[in-house]
Amino acid sequence: MFEEAGWALVPGPLVATHLAAGEVPGADTGETVVAAADGRLVEWLDEADVVRPGAEGAVPLKSVDPLTPLHRVPAPAPTDPVAVLLTAAEQLGTATRVCELAVQHARTREQFGQPIGAFQAVKHLCAQMLVRAEVARAAVYAAAVTADRSDIAAARLLADEAAVRGARDCLQVHGGMGFTWESEVHLHLKRAWVRAQRGGAITESEELLADDLVA
Repeated sequence: MFEEAGWALVPGPLVATHLAAGEVPGADTGETVVAAADGRLVEWLDEADVVRPGAEGAVPLKSVDPLTPLHRVPAPAPTDPVAVLLTAAEQLGTATRVCELAVQHARTREQFGQPIGAFQAVKHLCAQMLVRAEVARAAVYAAAVTADRSDIAAARLLADEAAVRGARDCLQVHGGMGFTWESEVHLHLKRAWVRAQRGGAITESEELLADDLVA
């Protein structure tokens, strides 16, 4: 479900609301919107019906993603492994979607009398996007089965890379067209950037994996 939500750019504090299901009335039916601190960020704080502990003292933060209002908390909240995994799943959805968008555009956009997908540089970009997305998919699905913190950290690293680099490469394939409001490409990139700053981001996941290897 979270992979599909990432694919479709569904807005809202989906992770926080999902994790509150069973504890906050209405969270499991969509009647209640829940905000919670995830790392140093709180998404959709002003719009939430319920604010979980840990988001106190949050201050407004200008968000690069126009569809994700943000607040920052003074101290980082503890990272929930489930939240990290769900974020990885959303990032996987974005990685899949931007790969599809790049391929579609490469097949239809023509330069010098042929589709731009016929050019080697564009082929390489699309191929690399697909490889990163499929590697991330294997890691995310495996982590969902094992629920191991190290597997989740590895999945998060791979999914963040697949989403952010994939969206950047998709923007490259689209050229200046990708920056326009008529195109969803730049929105995928901005959302991937925001998600990559949630709890369990690069440094935290790398340190967890390093501790596991040393142990």
